[in-house]
Amino acid sequence: MTTDAQGLVITAASDAVARAYDHVIEGYLRYRADAGLRLNALLEADAEMPMAQVLKGAFAMLAFNQGTVPRARDAAAQAARLAGTAREGAHAAALAAWAEGELDAALSAWEAIMADHPHDILAFRLHHFCAFWLGRAGQMLRAVDAVAPRWSAAIPGFGSILACRCFANEECGNYQVAEESGRAAVALDPADLWATHGVAHILEMQGRRGEGIAWLKALEPHWDGGSNLLHHLWWHRAMYHLERGEHEEVLALYDRGFRNLASPLTQAVPDLYIDVQNAASMLFRLARHGVDVGDRWVELADKAEARIGDCLSAFTLPHWMMALAATGRFQAASRMLDAMRDAARRPGTVAPILRDAAIPVCEAVLAHARGDHAGAVAAMRPAIGVMHRMGGSHAQQDVLEQLFLDAAMKAGAEEDARMLLERVAGRHPVPPERRVGYAEAARAVRH
Repeated sequence: MTTDAQGLVITAASDAVARAYDHVIEGYLRYRADAGLRLNALLEADAEMPMAQVLKGAFAMLAFNQGTVPRARDAAAQAARLAGTAREGAHAAALAAWAEGELDAALSAWEAIMADHPHDILAFRLHHFCAFWLGRAGQMLRAVDAVAPRWSAAIPGFGSILACRCFANEECGNYQVAEESGRAAVALDPADLWATHGVAHILEMQGRRGEGIAWLKALEPHWDGGSNLLHHLWWHRAMYHLERGEHEEVLALYDRGFRNLASPLTQAVPDLYIDVQNAASMLFRLARHGVDVGDRWVELADKAEARIGDCLSAFTLPHWMMALAATGRFQAASRMLDAMRDAARRPGTVAPILRDAAIPVCEAVLAHARGDHAGAVAAMRPAIGVMHRMGGSHAQQDVLEQLFLDAAMKAGAEEDARMLLERVAGRHPVPPERRVGYAEAARAVRH
């Protein structure tokens, strides 16, 4: 009987193949840039391994790119055909649901796997990813709370449990528990990028900007071989500098760090969703502060045009729209909205999110860029309470809240501005008066 590193029975041609599978899982959990190469080696060693096919499909779906979905569907069918255990069959079914856009079914399938096999780190981690990008922090937290008591440092992958416990608690506002878990994971492995990221979020939310810069600087020597999550960590560092008014440092981090067009990571996937979110949201924030960002929007807008019609990542869509609007590509922006409306009429979990949140927010982005601030407020107001369903952390959603606030202030819509300020004050530990994107409005609007 062959088992994986967590002791779960696995269908594999040999123990060596099982170890190759563990190597891929380890690369995925630790955000290694060579995870895809590890998977290719596994498939070459045993293409008939059902969990290798599950990984092939999962990696295709993790890209949030419509062009890779057929690969995931094929892999799910292969995994179902090859499955040698009920657990492997359940993974194939979860992948098939994911590829068909039925994310609720996929989440339920992973939860069922975890209930029977709490050490199934792949089911846990894919669930964490998809729940996050649906804005379901509570579901993330329930999953980690269910399995964590069954884990210990003696089981490979325990650091990932701690890292996810950190991030889920951070998104739910449980900062002390979150920080303890994140720091414990980094103590186990200073190269744990997800745990590093979780603590960076806590420091952002609590306004501990100097600590945040020091935290990331101290751990950066451990980041060699990391994936594009490195870009997001540099974005977090830039967010601290932005709050301190250090705009030159922000631009330096943009060009040499999280949007370095010469970087092999960027060149490998120039339009990766998280990289686009990092770049567009930072350019929008800088523009609000009157910083000249030069022609940096142009390459993002080029990529946005090429991705019109791809609505897999609801949260990325407003960022694509920011790039199109900032470069005056209003016809392309109109085509993008039409494509989103078409996608909102299709079945699947994302369609109502497009209808209720992504489309009105994108309409607001476009109206704001055109100077129709009252129109932006009117378009976005109904979505304010549900736009978390697009996914993204509190730190990432902040740019959309700033968009609405900026439009409300420029439209003279004081009640809308007050509503937004009260909303963010109720969730963010740092009062608006001490946050650079909100302070001016907070002083201007009477409470």
